[in-house]
Parts: sequence; C-alpha cells; structure tokens
Amino acid sequence: MKYFVTLEGREFQVDVDGERVTVKPPGPGRVRQYSATLTAIAGTPLRQLVLDGGPSDLVLDPGGPGVWAIAARGERWEVEVVDERTRHIRGLTGGAGAQRGTPPLKAPMPGLVLRILAEPGQAISAGAGVVVLEAMKMENELRAAAGSVVKTVRVKPGEAVEKGQVLVEFEVETT
Repeated sequence: MKYFVTLEGREFQVDVDGERVTVKPPGPGRVRQYSATLTAIAGTPLRQLVLDGGPSDLVLDPGGPGVWAIAARGERWEVEVVDERTRHIRGLTGGAGAQRGTPPLKAPMPGLVLRILAEPGQAISAGAGVVVLEAMKMENELRAAAGSVVKTVRVKPGEAVEKGQVLVEFEVETT
C-alpha cells in the first residue's frame, strides 16, 4: 500500500508491503528500504516500532483524520498520513476548500507547563520549541511540526494539563 507522509513540511512517499517498507524522500534524495513492524503494547498508549531489528517505543496520538502526533525519546512530531486514494481524490477536488496548516500542538501526556517559548503573532519554523512541559520529573520541549504563525496560546506557565489538551493553535491557510 502506498502512503504520502508529511513531516515538517516535507512529503515522503512510503510503500508498505508486509514488513518491507520503502521510503522515498522529496526531491533527489536516496530511496531507503527497511524491515519494520509496529505493535501495540497492551494497556498503554505505546507502540513498539522495530526498524531493521532495532526496537523503539513510540506514543501515537490521533490528532484528526490522517493526522498523528508521535512522541519518542523526548521529541514530538506532527505527521499527516494520506493513502494514495485519498490523495488522488484531494487532487481531483482541489482539497474541496479544505483548511491546511500546522495542526494544533497538543499535550502528548499529562504534565505541568513550565515555559511558553512562542507568543501569538510570532512566526516559527519547523522544529522550533513552542512549549516546555514537565512530565514524570522530566522537561519535554514540544516543537512545531511545520513552519507557521502562532494564533493562540491556550495555557500559561504553572498550569497542569491533560493528555490531548490543546496547548497552542496556529494560523490556518485556506485553499
């Protein structure tokens, strides 16, 4: 099955054939092949990704149709995953006036907001720190999935937040 994965404003083509995964980056980059499995860890929000024999634990949090927040090793990314059929339909309809842009930044886990690193109206680049959240006595810098403009900061330092709570919203582009 063929998918189109958008990460930090770059679209990758990902072909999945059983446990064989082929990733084609945008532009002239090198096509890579991996052996991969993704398994749910029962009773937790965790998934175990085994990539070429090396395991990693991930937190996958759905953020809307085709949008996922992925957290691993203190990093967090927002990705959009679209299958070939959906992408084709979007192309035919021109997105049907869909709103596009950076999805809101949500708390990947319960925690305490320590610092806000961006303010409304501020332009930020992909990967820029936006909020520092303390969870389980560790500081986690939550980063922007793509370049955008901060629309609203919905939390303040010292505030306790729940998993999935919207922390920051970004400007939306309309097509």
